[in-house]
Amino acid sequence: VQLQAFGGGSVQAWGSLRLSCVTSGFNFEQYIIGWFRQAPGKEREGVSCMDGYDGRTVYADSVKGRFTISSDSAKKMVYLQMINLKPEDTAVYYCVATPIRPDELLLQRAYNYWGQGTQVTVSS
Repeated sequence: VQLQAFGGGSVQAWGSLRLSCVTSGFNFEQYIIGWFRQAPGKEREGVSCMDGYDGRTVYADSVKGRFTISSDSAKKMVYLQMINLKPEDTAVYYCVATPIRPDELLLQRAYNYWGQGTQVTVSS
């Protein structure tokens, strides 16, 4: 399993970015995939995940209504569309995957596959 995220950058508050994750080595329909982030001085937190088994998606409360996770199984891609970005969204964003459905989809320790991060910086 390999994951490679890209698409980060620097934007002003209220701006938008779309993160992409190139994946290989697994079947989307048999994995949980998603995005985590880590801000400076803070622990990693789950942002959004998608259950490949049933298509269910979950979002952290802090991003609901602003972020949207999607995937293209044919292209082996996972996306995170982010709008109305806030300075507190500044973090390194990671693409993650696991074949085992956890009790909580945003539980960090449930994910055994992590891509390298992509930096998102939002200025006020």
